Amino acid sequence: MAANLNIDKLDLQIIQHLMQDANISYADLGKKLFVSPGTVHVRIKKLQDNGIVNGTRLHVDLKKLGYDVIAFIGIYLEKSSLYDTVAKELRKIPEIVRMNYTTGNYSIFAELVCKDIAQLRSVLHDQMQKVKGIERTETFISLEESLNRSVQVTVEE
Repeated sequence: MAANLNIDKLDLQIIQHLMQDANISYADLGKKLFVSPGTVHVRIKKLQDNGIVNGTRLHVDLKKLGYDVIAFIGIYLEKSSLYDTVAKELRKIPEIVRMNYTTGNYSIFAELVCKDIAQLRSVLHDQMQKVKGIERTETFISLEESLNRSVQVTVEE
């Protein structure tokens, strides 16, 4: 994929640095990579135009804001052909922060963030179980997040 988009070593280095610190200035990034800030700007614009870089995100400590429950939900569908319809409905539930179409036991694996168990129960019982096409769910409550990182982009020499 990278070859088709003419992604080179510098582009990959820029991506890697931005994944570590999206707030780094073009000037500081240019200094680290021994190129001008203008070059960094042009490269980032190219990466954005090609859809490789899509904005930035702020990492927030949700626990400090009162969101104490992270749960993973394995979702069994009545038929796998219902995936698109079910996924569209699940996207409407704001507590779902990540959702993947998967192989294995579940058709969909979702991550939810809730303030407490009562909110989790409400999401599961009052919202998710009412989505047509969901046969059943299996819930896993996270006790601790041990690792959360981005993949290391390979920069070939």
